[in-house]
Amino acid sequence: MTEFDLTGLGWSAHFARQLGDDDRGLAPARLSEVHRDRLRALTPGGALSLLPVESTGAYAVGDWVLSDGSRAVRRLDPTSDLTRRAAGREAKLQRIAANVDTLGIVTSCNADFNIARLERYLALAHSAGCLPLVVLTKADMARDADDYLRRAQRLSPLVTAIALDATDPAEVARLAPWCKDGQTLALVGSSGVGKTTLRNTLTGEHELTQGIREDDAKGRHTTTARSLVPTQAGGWLIDTPGMRELQLADADEGIGAVFEDIEDLARQCRFRDCAHAGEPGCAVQAAIETGALDPDRLARWDKLRREDRYNSETVAEARARGKAFGKMVREISTSKKRRHDPGAP
Repeated sequence: MTEFDLTGLGWSAHFARQLGDDDRGLAPARLSEVHRDRLRALTPGGALSLLPVESTGAYAVGDWVLSDGSRAVRRLDPTSDLTRRAAGREAKLQRIAANVDTLGIVTSCNADFNIARLERYLALAHSAGCLPLVVLTKADMARDADDYLRRAQRLSPLVTAIALDATDPAEVARLAPWCKDGQTLALVGSSGVGKTTLRNTLTGEHELTQGIREDDAKGRHTTTARSLVPTQAGGWLIDTPGMRELQLADADEGIGAVFEDIEDLARQCRFRDCAHAGEPGCAVQAAIETGALDPDRLARWDKLRREDRYNSETVAEARARGKAFGKMVREISTSKKRRHDPGAP
């Protein structure tokens, strides 16, 4: 593997400012893989296998840690943090990736193209602090790739969208500005949209790729774990498995950025608590009546807000229950010590 200095690995002043006197003797390392009981990390001196000092769920690929050579002694605050509500019944946040400069939202110019899903990923990017980039693959196979491109660009004035053939190295080279000079690009999207093909071309690797199902344009999983790998342009790529479920939590700011037009209209409503469902003086409904706002877009905005509010409250309640339970355990333990040792504090 090519050797990199700290800057080439993505180190910046943001991380340097977090170093203190207590960190003397520790060296920065960037996590490339997170396993159940081990962390793989990259340093200017080479790759390391580190023992975590927290639960491995506290770490994400792309994190910077301070290491003593065998342990990840301290995790540094990231510049961006991609999270979602964890799949399943347990109410908690799951970290997807950290210190991502640009989130490449990959979809294809076929039946996989889904406006609601793209808006969801855009909200995730904005909430995490990443630049959003919509990458439309299979442009060479589409009857009108420009139509898909225009629809993606209309999602938000903050969106950059490009359409390309993921199997053409010259086309994929257009992604180089987002993954060079130590910059980190993360790829997210459904299975079968070409993330692994993009990865192969950007990094020079030759991971296994699998075709899509002809009946519904849905693909089969190829990437099974997140990893940080160097690109041929001098930056970094984080490839993620296709996510069947992306539940937003703590994403209110991101939703507001993606649906800024509706948020602006909502502030013009006569009543502050307007539900935009027929109240007098509702600027949102007035925009729908004039054709300035698509009612389907309003429904998607409302759905994401309700989902985010529910998940955020549920995760917060779970955290509070965990803290309360921990406090109760400590109090019981202290009480037992006092009974056995009257002189104990």
